[in-house]
Amino acid sequence: VQLQAYGGGLVQAGGSLRVSCAASGITSSSYAMGWFRQAPGKEREFVAAINWSGDSTYYADSVKGRFTISRDNAKNTVYLQMNNLKSEDTAVYYCAANNIPLVGLHSTYGPGYDYWGQGTQVTVSS
Repeated sequence: VQLQAYGGGLVQAGGSLRVSCAASGITSSSYAMGWFRQAPGKEREFVAAINWSGDSTYYADSVKGRFTISRDNAKNTVYLQMNNLKSEDTAVYYCAANNIPLVGLHSTYGPGYDYWGQGTQVTVSS
């Protein structure tokens, strides 16, 4: 099983960026998918999650209204569109797969995920 996160980079505050996560070795449509992030010196935190079919999502308050999670099960890929980026969004972003296919409060619990990607760096300059 491999989750490959990509698409990170350097962007100015107020800008947009989309990161992606390609899954292989699993049928991603059987899993809920989540995005987490970890800034230097801080603990990993939940960002967003999407259910197996893509019609239900769950967001951290800090990104609600600015970030959108989506998925394309035909491509085994999940996306995180990030708009109006702020310096505090700077972090390594990780995708993860959860064999509980629905989303909810449990989606915020990192140890509940079964597979993790290697992360992609997002840097927002102010």
